[in-house]
Amino acid sequence: MSLLLTAAQTVGPFVSIGFEKASVPDVAPVGVAGERVVITGKIVDGDGLPVTDAVIETWQANSYGKYAHPDDAQEKLLEDNFKGFGRVLTDAQGGFRLTTIKPGKVAGPAGKQQAPHITVVIFMRGLLKQLMTRIYFPDEAANAADPVLNLVPAPRRATLIATRSAEGTLQWNVYLQGTNETVFFDY
Repeated sequence: MSLLLTAAQTVGPFVSIGFEKASVPDVAPVGVAGERVVITGKIVDGDGLPVTDAVIETWQANSYGKYAHPDDAQEKLLEDNFKGFGRVLTDAQGGFRLTTIKPGKVAGPAGKQQAPHITVVIFMRGLLKQLMTRIYFPDEAANAADPVLNLVPAPRRATLIATRSAEGTLQWNVYLQGTNETVFFDY
């Protein structure tokens, strides 16, 4: 018997049905230490049209710089109700919203400190492999020395840094292609 390679499959077109009940829009419930933030944004395709069936997953450290994961052996405080994980779906306009806290700095390559950031993974119809990127915080002095952010050419770094909106939320949009294409990382 010989095994044949089967065709690759994308996630969809009914991606939201599988993830709807598993949505986690509040990464850090009220009572978790840290600066509370609301992040809103949208995902648009190469034609500027909203992506209405994407799933955005986020992973982050808490405000002390510790992940809610057994492999994080740092002797830093970890509150019981801090998840560190979020999952939201885009709406009919390609928009999303999640609430969390600003994470602390974490160790990066060669032990260098990374600026506060949130790791983002995007799943959607038409993708054979999920997209990985990051959200950095505006007006963060540590961004200048972040070893990962500094791998990105200076003119493209802005695609990874959220902006403050008039409503007081952080705005971070994902552009899948085009002039303002968001930086995505290989892994």
